[in-house]
Amino acid sequence: MVSAVFHSPLDAVADERAAARTATPAAKEAPAVPAPKVSVPKATTARAPFDWRGLALKVLPPIIGLALLIGIWALLTIKSTSFPTPAMTFDAAVKLFADPFYRKGPNDQGIGWNILSSLQRVGIGFGLAALVGIPMGFMLGRFEFLNRMVSPLVSLLRPVSPLAWLPIGLLVFKSANPAAIWTIFICSIWPMIINTAVGVQRVPSDYLNVAKVLNLSEWKVITRILFPAVLPYMLTGVRLSVGTAWLVIVAAEMLTGGVGIGFWVWDEWNNLNVQHIIIAIFVIGIVGLALEQLLMAVAKRFSFDG
Repeated sequence: MVSAVFHSPLDAVADERAAARTATPAAKEAPAVPAPKVSVPKATTARAPFDWRGLALKVLPPIIGLALLIGIWALLTIKSTSFPTPAMTFDAAVKLFADPFYRKGPNDQGIGWNILSSLQRVGIGFGLAALVGIPMGFMLGRFEFLNRMVSPLVSLLRPVSPLAWLPIGLLVFKSANPAAIWTIFICSIWPMIINTAVGVQRVPSDYLNVAKVLNLSEWKVITRILFPAVLPYMLTGVRLSVGTAWLVIVAAEMLTGGVGIGFWVWDEWNNLNVQHIIIAIFVIGIVGLALEQLLMAVAKRFSFDG
């Protein structure tokens, strides 16, 4: 007689729990596999290759132009006995700049002192012109009635040669130095007046309408609205003025005498020293170029174009 074995539902549940207990520890004891480490390379900044072509385009053309000038000069003076050659002028320049700041008397000084004296006169006359011309330009551009009243006078006096004002300065100041400064002043003031006035007139009317809505004072309109907008025009006038001033001072000093690069050129002509005159021409050009480049750098520094 075969006896049948009976399993109740509770026994089935117990068997499943027992199987789970025997299987779970094995799963828990399995070691965790660590995730592979991925090495990320550090970012490296690659250097851009040096732009030799751009450098050559900036440097070579001026050098070639200067060499061409010296070459033509040398060809024209090969057989000349009155006009110095480039080699003779270079030797004279080496001796001249070996001691540019010597003093042997009130009218016998090195070329360095003459350049500084001319720059001092230009600085004083140009500074006075800026103090008068820039505010006047703001007023002419801001007030239409004043513009209509003064513009004919500016148009009448601006074309007059600066040297025509020199006798007036000698008559009024009774001295050569202030007369030369007066000449610088009168020739420097017109570009600053005109460019500043044009800059004020070209300010968009919307800016001024906003100022009226906000009820801003005239001082705030000038400092907060007009000045930033007019600054590029004003700096252009300043650059033109200083170039004109440096041109005029040479001619004014030739007529007034004293210490200065213009008087030095005239004195060397009286001594028939043509080599020093040519050196002075190059020096005047280099100083004028340096002044222009300096003002262009200032204009870029304060430009609002971004």
